[in-house]
Amino acid sequence: MSQANSSSKQEIGRFFLPGPTEVHPDVLAAMQRPMIPHRGGDMVQLLTAMEPPLQRAWRTGRRVYIGTCSGTGFMEMAVRCGVRRRALSLVGGAFGERFAGIVAATGRDVVRVDVPLGQTVEPDMLRDALKRTEVDAVTLVHSETATGALAPLEELAAVVREFAGVVLLVDAVTSFAGSPVETDAWELDFVLTGSQKALALPPGLALGVASDRMIERAKQVPERGAYLDLLAFDRAGIDYQPTNTPAISLLYALEAQLRRIEAEGGIESRWKRHQHMQEIVERWVRGRGGELGFQFLPPVDRRSWTVSCLKVPSGKSGRALAVVMKSKGWVIGSGYGPLKQSTIRIGHMGDHSPERVEELLHTLESVAV
Repeated sequence: MSQANSSSKQEIGRFFLPGPTEVHPDVLAAMQRPMIPHRGGDMVQLLTAMEPPLQRAWRTGRRVYIGTCSGTGFMEMAVRCGVRRRALSLVGGAFGERFAGIVAATGRDVVRVDVPLGQTVEPDMLRDALKRTEVDAVTLVHSETATGALAPLEELAAVVREFAGVVLLVDAVTSFAGSPVETDAWELDFVLTGSQKALALPPGLALGVASDRMIERAKQVPERGAYLDLLAFDRAGIDYQPTNTPAISLLYALEAQLRRIEAEGGIESRWKRHQHMQEIVERWVRGRGGELGFQFLPPVDRRSWTVSCLKVPSGKSGRALAVVMKSKGWVIGSGYGPLKQSTIRIGHMGDHSPERVEELLHTLESVAV
């Protein structure tokens, strides 16, 4: 029997990895529609119809770019098109490391500001680093998937605005659609996400928004490459065309999910539900979870709304707990990299419900005793 056929209805809503997350059956069903020509009128109609709900979700009046690649692809786009010579990379986990690594891999200079795992770079730290180092871009991760830490993006963006000629490049992979990302109000120069996180689609799409400053910066960088050339995406977007052959089935899924987000009450309602799920985990850690020895890795007020990274009780293994939870029908993540044994990660994002989070935590109690 195939894996797909062996899945029971009881298992729906129990897949709590911090990405990819569970995909609603209606969204999966949308992917079964027939193919269309990617240069024809049907594609123009599809992309045109998605523009308003995408702009509402991103809190922007600007064009939203869609690419057939992972979020890492748009991270590389951000670097190739936004960094002329040197970037300041804020690093507090594996995905901050990835952004810094892409800067180096594309031949640019990278200057790092490192903080311990679970911590975030604070505005005064960023301001001090920008005063001491001449850079033309800042890379940061809003919600660090590896540690569950949520950076103070609005305040950090305000600091970057104090330095002329510096653009801000933001990985919002596990924050977009699950917590506030105010693209225009916070004056983010380039902000990106992947389809498989709080947007709750299958993996394979990257989405992003660029400011006028970012577009002008890209014009000053001749070695932008081809597939990830921001200016090519911008030109194609004028006519509601993809740059290359897109993942058409995933575009159908995106269209269906945007309708579901609107039906939920819009992006603000989706944020509220994610905040509620995060608060349930916090309350549990203050109560029964804390009695068992679970603790948050990030401090209060710096915790992601979509990923809770918890230190496991003394003598327990995060990896082993994840294995036992799977045997009970629940999928969670063990820690990432050096945190694999000492933490677990619960991805309460996408279309999960507060009620399911409560059930998951009840099961976790039973296996952690």
